[in-house]
Amino acid sequence: MLRITLAALHLLALGIGFGAVLARGASLRNPPSAEGLRRTFHFDTEWGVAAGLWIGTGLWRYLGETEKSTAYYNGNHLFLAKMGLLVLILALEAWPMMTLIRWRRAVGRGTTPDAVVVAGTASKLAAISFVQAGLVVVMVFLAVGMARGFGTRG
Repeated sequence: MLRITLAALHLLALGIGFGAVLARGASLRNPPSAEGLRRTFHFDTEWGVAAGLWIGTGLWRYLGETEKSTAYYNGNHLFLAKMGLLVLILALEAWPMMTLIRWRRAVGRGTTPDAVVVAGTASKLAAISFVQAGLVVVMVFLAVGMARGFGTRG
């Protein structure tokens, strides 16, 4: 039952996170407004919670060997590529995360949205969000291949 629960939570986190990062990107393409920033912060929080659940369940499945042995994962090229993409997604997230934290603090202190959002920054953050969403899609294809036995050495 544990392995089914972990797999289900892992997939649910993927769906929530994918939708949230797309929605965050879409909301960042609009001119800054109080409502727009509220939506952006909401979707950013969903993306963060989903990422935590996704990574947490993934680590549990990997280290707890609930599906396959750790050696199987370590010897699978598709899994290693998937983890490489996860690292890339996390690296891409550093700037948006720090920027959105600054924006949240400024809005919390009462700064107006047009004073918070630096010209051009929101569109760059949107582009990063869409790239991250694309990388998540590639990760899904790698996971599907891996689940069907592709990518093993030997």
